Amino acid sequence: MNEIDDVTALIDAMAAKLGKLMADTGRDRPAMVGIHTGGVWVAKQLHRRLGLGDPLGSLDISFYRDDFTRIGMNPVVQPSQLPFSIDDRHLILVDDVLHTGRTIRAAMNELFDYGRPASIILAALVERDGRELPIQANVVGRHVQLDPDQHIKLSGPEPLKLEIRQAG
Repeated sequence: MNEIDDVTALIDAMAAKLGKLMADTGRDRPAMVGIHTGGVWVAKQLHRRLGLGDPLGSLDISFYRDDFTRIGMNPVVQPSQLPFSIDDRHLILVDDVLHTGRTIRAAMNELFDYGRPASIILAALVERDGRELPIQANVVGRHVQLDPDQHIKLSGPEPLKLEIRQAG
């Protein structure tokens, strides 16, 4: 196991980038949605730093995944919570690790079942190579290159800690 970076510093930098992006593009009153589990942990901290007015939303995308037959279903499915209307809203979608893009695709499918947002900005704490779908984050805490037999694990919620682990 290898611990990487100071997660607090990464989230501080992400909050600054998100604040600037929102101001530069005129996207006022954004709502934030974290993807269960690690994305929600990161989103809680970003939400607090940005001082967003609406409560934080959360998604459990288990039933929207296209690869659950390969990875197995998550035995504990949490309900998604969107305590605001997403119609015509600017959303910030947050995940912990952007790898293949399949989690983000599933999250967007679920969001569109709730309504039609004006825009979606994607923020990821860590981005790694290996994209299988053409999905790109707007804001990234850190990009890492890993060997195929390695993966990144975020543990938390307090304190948040990133580790590189060997698969298996």
